[in-house]
Amino acid sequence: MKLYHYNQAPLQLFGVPMYDREGKLQRLPDAVIEAMPHLDKLPYRCPGARVRFRTNTTRLRVGFSLKTLGMDRAMSIYSCQSAHILSGPLDDLHYVGLVWTENYDVKNGLGEFTLSGEMCDILIYLPRAEIVEDFTVEIDDNAEILPCTPYEGKPIVYYGSSITEGGCATCSFNTYDAIISNHLNRDYYNLGFAGNARGELMIADFIASLDMSLFVYDYDHNAPDTEFLAQTHEPFFRRIRAVHPTLPILMMSMPKERYTEEAERRQVIRRTYENAVNTGDKNVYFLDGETFYGDIDRHCCSIDGIHPNDLGFYRMAQVIEPKIREILSAR
Repeated sequence: MKLYHYNQAPLQLFGVPMYDREGKLQRLPDAVIEAMPHLDKLPYRCPGARVRFRTNTTRLRVGFSLKTLGMDRAMSIYSCQSAHILSGPLDDLHYVGLVWTENYDVKNGLGEFTLSGEMCDILIYLPRAEIVEDFTVEIDDNAEILPCTPYEGKPIVYYGSSITEGGCATCSFNTYDAIISNHLNRDYYNLGFAGNARGELMIADFIASLDMSLFVYDYDHNAPDTEFLAQTHEPFFRRIRAVHPTLPILMMSMPKERYTEEAERRQVIRRTYENAVNTGDKNVYFLDGETFYGDIDRHCCSIDGIHPNDLGFYRMAQVIEPKIREILSAR
């Protein structure tokens, strides 16, 4: 079989900002990582990272090696340590299978799958919560491999907490940003930092350096308290707005079955939005996270009252996607 590493054409890796810039499997520049040691391994984890290509192989072998492998309590092993393979067009995907490590003493995974032999797009999500050292794809010796069907437009950039990062979806493709990406045929960067999205201006400066079609800003969950959020939320927004005066920016509050003290945080976010509107900003939008879970069985949408499960993420996508479609269609 013919073997390709993730960084070999015609394979294409999406969703990793520093790979696009410097060929590195990390989400933040070295200078930012060095200045923010509390982020620890998070910048090297690549939630939302996808390998895409087209092939007519009948056998597909997918392998990876990890630098880290740990038990993430509360998070599904399938989401954290597995690679997920799908085939077909983005609006009609079919599940092929997953590759995962046998146990926590083995940092390698390898799986082989049977395909139809017809030319089709392949979409593979890399492990979400571990640092990937290498990722490989093998196809039949007589099979073709081509670049994937291209995405439309510039990427959407998401910034936020562990919810943005993807916990606790059972599969990487069940997160709300992945669902929206596939529905819209649009690339995205997932800048969710579990427990560590605190509106640092250094992160805002990095985000402002990205070429994007839309910025989705759901920072509030990791702020230690409402006062901290009030001191950081609007300056973060203004830092990006200063560089991108007409970029569409969607602000959201945290998903929640029912707000209690979170209502004060929502008001902070709404105030940032209203202040922008009052200055004449016509490219700023707001979504209330308390509306994300729908009207029925809202308690079924989270594993712990905080992190959405698959149903919660799907319902989030059902609310957020129409808003993003509306925003992008007006451009």
